[in-house]
Amino acid sequence: MGRTAALLGLALFAALLVYYEIAPDLWQASVWWDVAWLSLVLIPAVFGLVLFALPLREAPWLLPAGLVFAVLAAVLTIADADVFANFARLAACALLGWWFLGYFEDVSWVVLVAAIIPWVDAYSVWRGPTKQIVEHHANVFNVLSFAFPVPGENAAANLGVPDLLFFSLFLAAAARFGLRVYATWVCLVAGLGLTIAATVWFDLGGLPALPALALGFLVPNADLLWRRLRREPRLGDGSDVAVGGPADDR
Repeated sequence: MGRTAALLGLALFAALLVYYEIAPDLWQASVWWDVAWLSLVLIPAVFGLVLFALPLREAPWLLPAGLVFAVLAAVLTIADADVFANFARLAACALLGWWFLGYFEDVSWVVLVAAIIPWVDAYSVWRGPTKQIVEHHANVFNVLSFAFPVPGENAAANLGVPDLLFFSLFLAAAARFGLRVYATWVCLVAGLGLTIAATVWFDLGGLPALPALALGFLVPNADLLWRRLRREPRLGDGSDVAVGGPADDR
């Protein structure tokens, strides 16, 4: 990570820590002002940390570091250090998401995941385990989610740890496969903001966030992904059976 990016990331992290500590004592506003604050300020700031840390995505120690942060998040939760546990959870998900991406041999694998996970997440939120946890085990959901505190209230919007993991995975995939990194980050963040706005507009207990994240990866990179996928060899192509021929220039 470059020195400037590291300093900016540390400054942003410090500002977020201050906000999280004083959020209940800040101003009170209408619901839609709170939605605007979360969508346009707090969520981009939190995931700005992931963007600043992105140069670490190819580090060899991602798995052990991710597990250490996961354990740290659990310990801090038990110790009632909720703010620090929150950010330890984010770090664990980012590192483990980047480690998991290392098993993806081509961007087509990421596209396949982006096409599948919205349906799995939607089922989980509306009929599956996430619905059961939110409705009957709220404390468990709080432990397995990242909180975005609403100013002036003891309330927060929450994203589950899979949302954090796939945000990091999609952003790192854009960097690894030569896609539009900053546009992807903007669209991922916008997707989360729109999900919160839709939840409030339709007065719902929650909406799945992974559909918005999948679109946040696919939409800004659609043309690049289409060209890349068209160049991939298919079963039966000459490139599959030509033994000893020149390597396919991808």
